[in-house]
Amino acid sequence: MMRHRVSVASRTLAAILGGYALTSALTMLLLAALMPMPETMARVSALKPGFLIYLLILLWVFHARSATRAWAWLAAWTGVASALCWAVLKGGWS
Repeated sequence: MMRHRVSVASRTLAAILGGYALTSALTMLLLAALMPMPETMARVSALKPGFLIYLLILLWVFHARSATRAWAWLAAWTGVASALCWAVLKGGWS
């Protein structure tokens, strides 16, 4: 019983914290890709899909086979999205 509670607590933290981190990284990457647009339009266009992305991440975390898998998946994809965002903002797409 205690193991199940720890798993649910870990998934909840993964969904909230990891989901927020991954959503933020993906939103920043989308914003960087939309920067040729006017700034306000690019920000709004990048933020709107973020709500759907966050919802999908939350659902996926509770669908994953284990909390460890969910944490590993979130960490890996957050790292990839952050690295891509850094590369785009540092040197552009070329």
